Amino acid sequence: MKNTFELEHVGINTDNAGEAEQLALLLCKLFNLEPRHGQKSEFAGNYFECMKSPFLGKNGHIAMRTPDLKAAMEELEENGFRFRMETAAYFKDGRIKNVYLEGEYGGFAIHIMQK
Repeated sequence: MKNTFELEHVGINTDNAGEAEQLALLLCKLFNLEPRHGQKSEFAGNYFECMKSPFLGKNGHIAMRTPDLKAAMEELEENGFRFRMETAAYFKDGRIKNVYLEGEYGGFAIHIMQK
């Protein structure tokens, strides 16, 4: 594979905002991270995204970043992987920012992001 990937964060599904906040604060305490509040999730540093309601993936999602998302997508498609284009987010200039792959991997959805 020509493209390189790095772990961006692990998303963990929870049932509600209170549970997401509790889990994020626990992870912050455990790993000495700073909490960050979002509209749909609570973050523990940049490593954990605690979803305020269940999202893609039985357990959550794994976010990977790459320096050339378009090339990475082409290469992954050549290797038989497919994307859920309805999940794609775009930069203002029209370039793709991130997108989820089809399927689950160990109970996790995977999305790749432009670095």
